[in-house]
Amino acid sequence: MDGMLFIGGAFRPGEGARLAVENPATGAVIGHIAAATPAEVDEAVTAARRAFRPWAAQVPKARAAALHRLGDLIAADAAEMARIMTVEQGKPVNEAKGEILKLAEACHFYAEEATRVHGEIIPNDQPGFQSLVVREPIGVVGAITPWNYPAELVGWKLCASLAAGCTIVIKPAEITPFTALAIAAKCAEAGIPPGVVNVLTGKGSQVGQALVEHPQVDKIAFTGSSAVGLHIQQSCPQVKRMSLELGGNCPMVVTASADIAAAVKGAARRSFRNCGQICIAINRIYVQRGVYEEFLAGLGRAAEALSVQDGLAHPDADLGAMASAEPLAKTRAHLADALAKGARLIAGGHAPEGAEYAGGHFFRPTVLADCTHEMQVMTEETFGPLVGIAPYDDLSEAIQRANDTPYGLASYVYARDLTEIQSLSAGLDYGNVAINNVDAGIMNAPYGGRKQSGIGYEHGREGLLEYFNFKHVRLHHGVGA
Repeated sequence: MDGMLFIGGAFRPGEGARLAVENPATGAVIGHIAAATPAEVDEAVTAARRAFRPWAAQVPKARAAALHRLGDLIAADAAEMARIMTVEQGKPVNEAKGEILKLAEACHFYAEEATRVHGEIIPNDQPGFQSLVVREPIGVVGAITPWNYPAELVGWKLCASLAAGCTIVIKPAEITPFTALAIAAKCAEAGIPPGVVNVLTGKGSQVGQALVEHPQVDKIAFTGSSAVGLHIQQSCPQVKRMSLELGGNCPMVVTASADIAAAVKGAARRSFRNCGQICIAINRIYVQRGVYEEFLAGLGRAAEALSVQDGLAHPDADLGAMASAEPLAKTRAHLADALAKGARLIAGGHAPEGAEYAGGHFFRPTVLADCTHEMQVMTEETFGPLVGIAPYDDLSEAIQRANDTPYGLASYVYARDLTEIQSLSAGLDYGNVAINNVDAGIMNAPYGGRKQSGIGYEHGREGLLEYFNFKHVRLHHGVGA
């Protein structure tokens, strides 16, 4: 896959400059990608445009069959695809394999949804008229995807596009390109027609922006930072449909009625999984003062017990390397800021020691206590293995502080009192609220944010509808006129 692009159903060497891709656990160069040229971008979009009408014209059952084949092929090769992901992204192999299997699940889910795209007949207020509402695929989708989940976040866009009858040009993150190219190989193997799926590599500021500006791209589906999402909105020279899944600064509220052991277990998982490099990671936790020290002690022990190792050599590790130097530097900066402003270090706070860590981007899971909203850890998305914790006295105070952010992607609650649960689920201004669990998203329910966390939805029927135009056909048939 070194230096290859996937255009019109075939791999070919890219003509642009080569960019090195590194293993974040060792710093070793594992390969190179080609920065797609403007001509190659145009060729990929043209291939997608050419393939669109024939693909959209296929009966839904045929598109569903293609997606089922794709899901089966991906699941069958999950071990090798996971190895590719770990080498470029850093997460442990077993966790990467779980992500690949979730990609396969997305293929099968949207295959089933493809056959359930229904229209409507709308009553009219005059005799002799009938209104039909039909759903038609938007057209060519430009998908710009991030590095933290390089299979799933491609898959959500790819599978919904194909199920709806759209074609797609995918631009994966430049530090994790080989997973997307491996997915393209499976698309070809599954018999998906040439041009329906295309993959271009290169920097987002160049190749991604070229897709945003291309007049033949009908929709942009983007996952990434809120700043880049806003830039996409502002820089698009034509009106386009957009789905933007952007940043988060996700809170957890732990009340006095909570099962503290369960809350600690959930906080450890969702704060530190994938080194905190996930849009729905827990960034900050508000704990009722009466159980504050108990929770702190428990989460500190849980964080210290997590293993941090090279995810390829140790497939069962809890955490691998962080994906690059950039999120590691931001984690260190947020930690230093909090400590300078009076936070108390409970666990972590440093890189693991030893020769095996010397060349990589590793950091221990870190817990901070006594945090305030003057600290970056409580007001910005760290995107690293760092969580800040603060006590609260009154539940309304916890809700106010949890909502005191421009973001609104996911929030978490641990409580057993039903009044508290109802107050928190109603009061938290987030697109996803998980209560007594930390899995804020499932494939068959809508997943999306509020405020600066994005527009549009992925997952579920709602995720599929993002790839359709609605057409109203008003028919006068003369009866009763």
